[in-house]
Amino acid sequence: MAYKILLSRKLPLPHLSLAGEPIEICIYQDGGHGYENAQVYCTTGFDKVDAALLDSLPDSIGLIANIGVGTDNIDLAAAQAKGIAVSITPVVTEDTADLAFALILSASRRITVNENFARSGQWSQTQPFAAMGQSVHGKRLGVLGFGAIGQAVARRAHGFGMSVIYHGPNRKQESEATHDAQYQADLQDFLAQIDILTLHCPLTDHTRHILNKDSLAKLKTGAVIVNTGRGALIDENALLETLKSGHIGAAGLDVFENEPNIHPGLLKLDNVTLTPHIGSATNECRTQMAMRAIGNVMSFLEHGKPIDVVVK
Repeated sequence: MAYKILLSRKLPLPHLSLAGEPIEICIYQDGGHGYENAQVYCTTGFDKVDAALLDSLPDSIGLIANIGVGTDNIDLAAAQAKGIAVSITPVVTEDTADLAFALILSASRRITVNENFARSGQWSQTQPFAAMGQSVHGKRLGVLGFGAIGQAVARRAHGFGMSVIYHGPNRKQESEATHDAQYQADLQDFLAQIDILTLHCPLTDHTRHILNKDSLAKLKTGAVIVNTGRGALIDENALLETLKSGHIGAAGLDVFENEPNIHPGLLKLDNVTLTPHIGSATNECRTQMAMRAIGNVMSFLEHGKPIDVVVK
């Protein structure tokens, strides 16, 4: 049997074979040729897999192998309607949690503006620093979305003597006990209690712009916001205004509404730390993601089912 994998973009996949047969790997271009009888379309979280793209793929495609933990780039309903399975690579937890906490520290302590100040040559006896930060230790951390990554951030927070509360659609009592976290069912009450907010919920119709003008107003004056989840969880225009007014003290953002384009207003603020969607960008994590994606592909080709299936 001939095996063929289509790629959404050039990816560093090794030569693969199954049952002694080499697996052909090629980059897919809508309207191109040579894609007949391909079984797998391998993509990344940065590439959209909408209904139109799904319709353009060969009918032989049985798996969308997504290199990433989210699925908001994929039209899951359209995939399910066509009988195409979807898999993910859920190996980003610890590295993303590391970055989230790095952004908590950087935003709170105003690392970006102070580093730029140190590099500028302006540091002197009369100008000892560019901006005063705020403490992280002992503060109350709010975790919006208490899945694996949110819980990993909570573990790190306890090392800083922080108390942790979380909000989500469901209470997780076993996780509460493990991570000494308290559940707050009402979003508005949750926001009003915290000093630092970190976002880890998936992007859905319900969570899109979950932080908007009204919900941002519920946060304490001077609160810090960190987002390593998805950019569209936050209404960036509303966030910009609250940062400029000082109601929100600082933000650390790794994800943005219109990636790779960053709102120009955010670029001008010195109370914002910006990183280019690097939550999983370590050699170790990206290697694990690639290996997990390959594992999903090989499992599908050999057994008809990927390891980490989200749509059957």
